[in-house]
Amino acid sequence: MANPPRLKKTYQDDVLPDLMEQFGYDNVMRAPRLSKICINKGVGEAAETPKLLDDAIEELRAITGQHPEVTRAKKSISNFGIREGVPVGARTTLRDAYMYEFFDRLVTLALPNVRDFQGVPDRSFDGQGNYTLGINDQTIFPEISVDDVDRVSGMDVTFVTSAETDEEAYALLKGLGMPFVRREDDEAVAA
Repeated sequence: MANPPRLKKTYQDDVLPDLMEQFGYDNVMRAPRLSKICINKGVGEAAETPKLLDDAIEELRAITGQHPEVTRAKKSISNFGIREGVPVGARTTLRDAYMYEFFDRLVTLALPNVRDFQGVPDRSFDGQGNYTLGINDQTIFPEISVDDVDRVSGMDVTFVTSAETDEEAYALLKGLGMPFVRREDDEAVAA
């Protein structure tokens, strides 16, 4: 590859040495790294309106740069009018250059477009070093034309890391530019 993604170079030059020092790793291979980014867009109403699924696929393709996979219902749920095998969403997994480019665009272009943006919550770690971010509006991405959107919908973006703890994953994502906001005041109110 002629030019590695800007964020990958930032990881190698700045973030990796900081992680090595902060957590006292003796080997670079022990330092956490971003493994993949999984993007999932659920479209429960696709059973009645197949165009919604087509729109979701096109939006994910525009945002990620690769063709998403259609997800199907695993079992029938009569209350929601869903039968087993019916398409209910789309997903894609980004790795390597696509992953770093998406992360860079998400942090520098898309998230600042959120109205009254204060930062992303730091509570959505799963205990295994992975972080999931819920996005409520697909129009924050510059690839999506607001005029072409019939229905505002969201998606889940999961950042899968090689970190063993949430603290390591937090340091990795923060170093890569994720705009976390700590919510200690919320915890004090809940206690």
